[in-house]
Amino acid sequence: MNTPTEALSVRVDLMSGDAYRESLRGYKPKVFVDGREVASVADEPALRPGVNALAFTYDFALNPEWAPIALATQSERSRVVNRMLHVNESSGDLLNKLEAVRVLCQETGCAQRYLAHDALNGLAQATAHIDDARGSTEHRARFKAYLADVQDRDLSLGIAMTDAKGDRSKKPHEQANPDTYVHVVERSAKGIVISGTKAIVTGGPYMHELLVMPSRNMTQRDADFAVCCALPVDAKGITLVSRPAGRPGEKLEHGDALFSRKYGQATAVVIFDKVFVPWERVFYEGEWEHSHVLTYSYATHHRHSCIAARAGFGDLLIGAAALMCEANGFDPGKKSNLREPMVELIKITEGFYACGVAASVYATQDKHSDSFMPEPVFANIGKLLLATQIYDMHRLAHEVSGGLIVALPGPDEDHNPATAATLAEVLRANPDVPYDKRIEVARFMEDLTASYQGGWYSLISLHGGGSPAAMKQEIWRNYPVGNKVELVERLLERGVLHQEDRAITRSRQPGRCCDTGCTTPGQPVMVPLPVGRKATDGSGEIPKH
Repeated sequence: MNTPTEALSVRVDLMSGDAYRESLRGYKPKVFVDGREVASVADEPALRPGVNALAFTYDFALNPEWAPIALATQSERSRVVNRMLHVNESSGDLLNKLEAVRVLCQETGCAQRYLAHDALNGLAQATAHIDDARGSTEHRARFKAYLADVQDRDLSLGIAMTDAKGDRSKKPHEQANPDTYVHVVERSAKGIVISGTKAIVTGGPYMHELLVMPSRNMTQRDADFAVCCALPVDAKGITLVSRPAGRPGEKLEHGDALFSRKYGQATAVVIFDKVFVPWERVFYEGEWEHSHVLTYSYATHHRHSCIAARAGFGDLLIGAAALMCEANGFDPGKKSNLREPMVELIKITEGFYACGVAASVYATQDKHSDSFMPEPVFANIGKLLLATQIYDMHRLAHEVSGGLIVALPGPDEDHNPATAATLAEVLRANPDVPYDKRIEVARFMEDLTASYQGGWYSLISLHGGGSPAAMKQEIWRNYPVGNKVELVERLLERGVLHQEDRAITRSRQPGRCCDTGCTTPGQPVMVPLPVGRKATDGSGEIPKH
């Protein structure tokens, strides 16, 4: 049942996957892949798996089955928008985002588009914070105008946050080459000019816009580096040097393509060479003392989303591992040596996902923007768990699969008259599972865990969204150790009063006192999920109703 607000809201004109592909042809970014310039991003084979992944997010939002989690109502504008572009208004919004990202990543491995959600939510908080501190309104106004434009046009945003950084022992203004960080080189009545380098921009070539954000806290001498703005991906002066998405360059196998030939992710180094940005697209510049607000809020939102993304990947591993057990002729329910690693794989996946749920339930409302922020301790613990346990997930999948996933002959042998019949006989295990089905699952598992793409998933899980050290710092900074210390001191009847300058009691918070979390009564909660997933057509797209 729709709420009164939802009933009165108007849905924006959402793009389909094909419309998204066509929209990319309207942009002419300067993109290099493997040392050659790309003529058309939408038609480039090396980027096709990434374009496919983004296209899926568009078709996902148009499917009525998934609309409850794929769409959201932006109440201030009374508009129903893509959830990946929504600024959260409740803990329920965070729960629904979590589930939407998980479902998207079950299909694509990494949906990528959710980074826009995280950046927009962080920017909503940062611009409101700056205005409240300065007694101004311009930062909110520019952001809200941009947000409305992005939502109405249903755009995809590349998040240009991580700078090249240069000598990491030095601050931005101390760098021998200032272009290791993006910075303002000129200001005028019309706008600003920026130069510098962003090192890791997810999906950069096949996005519509780049959202440029600072990657660290700044000092007063770093004021020129404290800049946040948006511009089209093909703005004059921008060059993208990209990796291929997935494994598109390998020769096609007989039968269906492997997972990473269908879906993948490109990352790009983005070089800004005196790029002009009009003031209406500058959200702040020079406000160095507030730079920490955006870095902190974005990181918390992004780590919350990463939990869901890797839970979707975990679902792929669990399903493939179970199929490998069956294909090898074993039932994990009857063999403890298989059941135990399968349960461990489930425990890891659902364990860090549960942290994402907790971070949503205990979300708090930002006092400046009124948007909702995931609880940082649970968000960081969940991200830390997945970052450090991704290698265990791969190991467990290998343990139940056996060595076949890397010992199989190449796929061309399946069609070699001299070898095919023999291989089909001797490499069959479960008589109820045909040879071709067994090797199909084995090669799928290899693709996910023991290939270039598998290594990529491990590394991006470890460092994407910040290093484990950064997450540990946030956990320690936000966890109420002081409450635990004072609890023990009360039990010991020591009569020690709380001291603000005492290191181990400095971090405190009110107790969590209710089973619904920190959500105002009457706010929307997570919508009921669809009963089941309908089969896709041959292209992997969700069938239209």
